[in-house]
Amino acid sequence: MRRHSDLWICRRLLMHARPFWPHIAGIFVLSLLGTPLALLTPLPLAIVVDSALGSKPLPPALAALTPVSLAGSPAGRLLVAIALLVLVTLLTQLRGAASALLETYTSEQLVLGFRTELFQRVQRLSFGYHDRTGTTDALYRIQYDAPAIRWVTVEGVIPFVSAVLTIAAMTYVTARLDWPIAGIAILVVPVLFLITQIFRQRIRREWAKVKAIESSTMSGVQETLSSLRVVRAFGQEGREHDRFRLRSEQGLRTQMRLQIINSIFGTLIGLATVASTAAVFYIGVRHIQSDRLTLGSLLLITNYLGQLYSPMTAISKKIADLQASFESAERTFTLLDQQSDVPEKADARPIDRAVGTIAFENVGFEYAGGPEVLHGISFEVAAGDRVGIIGATGAGKTTLVSLLMRFYDPRRGRILLDGTDLRDFRLADLRSQFAIVLQEPVLFSTTIAENIAYAQPAASSEQIVRAARLANAHDFISRLPQGYATQVGERGMALSGGERQRIALARAFLKDAPLLILDEPTSSVDVATEAVIVDAMDTLMKGRTTFVIAHRYSALRNCNVRVSLQNGRLVAAGAALAGGAAV
Repeated sequence: MRRHSDLWICRRLLMHARPFWPHIAGIFVLSLLGTPLALLTPLPLAIVVDSALGSKPLPPALAALTPVSLAGSPAGRLLVAIALLVLVTLLTQLRGAASALLETYTSEQLVLGFRTELFQRVQRLSFGYHDRTGTTDALYRIQYDAPAIRWVTVEGVIPFVSAVLTIAAMTYVTARLDWPIAGIAILVVPVLFLITQIFRQRIRREWAKVKAIESSTMSGVQETLSSLRVVRAFGQEGREHDRFRLRSEQGLRTQMRLQIINSIFGTLIGLATVASTAAVFYIGVRHIQSDRLTLGSLLLITNYLGQLYSPMTAISKKIADLQASFESAERTFTLLDQQSDVPEKADARPIDRAVGTIAFENVGFEYAGGPEVLHGISFEVAAGDRVGIIGATGAGKTTLVSLLMRFYDPRRGRILLDGTDLRDFRLADLRSQFAIVLQEPVLFSTTIAENIAYAQPAASSEQIVRAARLANAHDFISRLPQGYATQVGERGMALSGGERQRIALARAFLKDAPLLILDEPTSSVDVATEAVIVDAMDTLMKGRTTFVIAHRYSALRNCNVRVSLQNGRLVAAGAALAGGAAV
């Protein structure tokens, strides 16, 4: 994967954060207020040493605001120092509280918006992309990589700019007090920059490995838990445990390497700053001995230097720490920039309700990097035909109907709906013409009513019940303690296979699409349940162009057209005859 510069990533993240620029500006202003407050923080101590304990007058700006009665006596100057300390502390706390509230709100909104954009993009990517990368990788990027917009924008760029301004202010004030000390202090900047540049790319590479391992580990966990019945049935819990532990140990080793690099980096930064501080102490003491500097001024300079070195060190460490966020951001941009294998034309045609004629014209297809799955498929289907698709496992049956809904596009040839190439229609309009019932019905972790209404979220209770009756599902739903409000559990596992299939049929009834795809809908149910489902299917197919994939001829008995595939080739297509043959 190509790695972009830190600056490129910052610019792009800021563009995504554009709606919240006013909030970011507010955070920045509050951050800037920290600089004058930081300049004022050590001032009370200097006043106590030089003006309350000594005889030095108050600083001119402060003296102008102080009554003469207080400014003229040591006790009064002590009261001024105490009052200034309380005021600066109060302002510092108020600024911190306001900044924390605004940062929290802005950060959460930024992450929410970025995650939403990523989720929307993932839903629209073609199945080819998900086949190659798996769904867990996208989940990791949405959940764990998306917060990079917060770390870089709010907790990276703003503190960075604020630290630069703080360095400038502290350098200026220190130079006014003693310019040789300021010069020595600022010499550490190129040293810190050089150390940071040396370690930055290496840290970035290690974080790339960490992210890849974490995503792989998460994928393995998801795969195991979703297949837990198979794992237990074959007694492979120990094997899956070992796989998980192996991935986790790889992550541990990478994290340890990263920590060692960070430790070396931090040590070098610390040595550079302490060397500069030692030089400042030496020169400062010599200047006091030669009466060029007072003790209070040295204490003030020392405090300012601490606030000067602190942002210098923070900038260096922030650049290093942000490498994890830069890597995460780059992963999210890779996802956002992913081109769909099923693009929509800029001038794509709308479609209201299709008539339902279908024509395959010399269609060929292969999955990315794989062998050819379909070879020169050509046949026509009239509106309202019931097409039974038969063939051995791997013959290309499911691929054929996947092309119909543009889950994939043909590599060669074309598919026509009512005389128009599928690629000329708007994707959303095209897919709204189809209802689909799969071999393993997909139900969501919500109520039965909501699962049926997934095809039409605004459907009324009467419409939902009517669809359930047509699917022969109303009776078993009514017997449940909570009826249509029954929670089906994850992937519908609280229901039997036949019950799940009838809920899926009810969903198709409610959608009322002109084209219907039934992908081996009775292969996993018993004979008695199959009869109920086939009866509902017969009702559902009336007036619709239907494609039925099945191994059992009983599921194809109501089909008037048969298409037979063998090794991705069309071996027969025509009207169905008694006994299940096709011509």
